Amino acid sequence: MKSFIIAKSYLKRLYRKVSLGGKRTTVGYGFALLLLALLSVTSYQNATELSDNATEIRQTQVAFLTLTEMSALLIDAESARPGYFLLDNPDDPEELARERTAVDLLYTRIEQLRPLLNSFQSQQQLDRLQTLIAQRVQLTRQQVQSKPSSNPALADDRANPSDTLMLQQIQRNRQEVRQILDSLRLEESDLVQTYLDQSQRNLRSRLFIERWGSFLTFLIMLSVYLMLRRQKLGRERAEEGRRQMVQQKALTDLKLEFFSMVSHEFRTPLSLISGSAQLLNESLKPLVATRKLKNLQRIQTSAKLMSQMLNDVLMIARADAGKLEFNPKPLELQTFCLNLIEDMQVFSPSARSIQFSYQGQITHAQLDEKLLYSLLSNLLSNALKYSPLEAPVRFHLVSNPNQITFQVRDQGIGIVPEDLPNLYQPFSRGHNTGTALGSGLGLTVVKRCVELHHGEILVESAIAQGTTFTVILPTQQTSLEASRNPHS
Repeated sequence: MKSFIIAKSYLKRLYRKVSLGGKRTTVGYGFALLLLALLSVTSYQNATELSDNATEIRQTQVAFLTLTEMSALLIDAESARPGYFLLDNPDDPEELARERTAVDLLYTRIEQLRPLLNSFQSQQQLDRLQTLIAQRVQLTRQQVQSKPSSNPALADDRANPSDTLMLQQIQRNRQEVRQILDSLRLEESDLVQTYLDQSQRNLRSRLFIERWGSFLTFLIMLSVYLMLRRQKLGRERAEEGRRQMVQQKALTDLKLEFFSMVSHEFRTPLSLISGSAQLLNESLKPLVATRKLKNLQRIQTSAKLMSQMLNDVLMIARADAGKLEFNPKPLELQTFCLNLIEDMQVFSPSARSIQFSYQGQITHAQLDEKLLYSLLSNLLSNALKYSPLEAPVRFHLVSNPNQITFQVRDQGIGIVPEDLPNLYQPFSRGHNTGTALGSGLGLTVVKRCVELHHGEILVESAIAQGTTFTVILPTQQTSLEASRNPHS
């Protein structure tokens, strides 16, 4: 039965691992999808920012080209005025018209620049530029109206301070217009550089995020694949373990059926042999010498030993198959132990004695009487078998509300230390048992009975000094380990 419990617990742990692996796989898939979604969102945002930066760069480039064209128009207007005033040809006003055309184009370019320049400072500079151009037109008109005579001598004679003041105003106007245009060009140039730097940063950020995001996604997907593979292998192992457990259970059931059949088939002839030998012994005892009846006693002893061995084998097979019933009922402890001792001394061929002692707070406990009888009878039988004739076997009982303790102590041959690890294995006998009869199943039965009671068994032994078996059984149907470790 213990092997079945171990196999079941192993399969449960394996199934829990497979279930946990499935949860981890789901979490891994979810994390991978979340990471891919974040990468997509980040990539889309970077692409949008790059597109916006490209649009801003194009607008800034158009504004810069427009400002450059305005500078060229300003130069063209500046070059037209001296030609008109210095050539002194009033009948040919083409130079003045060229200046007016350039000024009109400046007005047009200013209106084209307004939607391209978004800053408040730029709009103020455009307003100022428009005012300066209007002032320039007014100054030009005043200069045309006050144009001096065509005679250079008279012109020098007629020069007055107002003309000098007008020329100074025109010069200041020209300088301020150039300063505004240069400032706007510098601002647009800086803005273009800012957009280019921002685009480069976004591009580097996008490349970094996509590179490491793809790497992390690959690692996650690889981990998910490995978890799936491990989960598949776990399922295969669990399925293989389940099949092996089913096969083992079927084999154990078959073994139990075989042992039950063998026990049933052998029990009847063994009972007949034992009963016949006993009848012969009783009928021939007055007629035949006692030493001649020893063979009948050997027949009885061998039949009893074989019957006990069949009982032990059948009990072990039922325990391994999980079909050994455990029916605890209220049991009067002292009376049970005294009856057991009487049975052991009646059926024991030797004259060895059993000394019983009792110490306890309770008189009754919930125990399985049949299993407890097999347990203690095997321990007492071994103690009687391997003890000297003059050395009694001590049987001690201690009862309290939590547990019942049975202790069987002998002064026999002891157990070899090398035999202790295999003490409860079926058909395992000590190396120092000599010619003593035994099947090697008694302690195996004891162990199974203790396990069904959720108890524990302890052994202390020394060569040629004796052996002490201590059996501790809980009064409730819980294991002693659980009662000692309630938080485990």
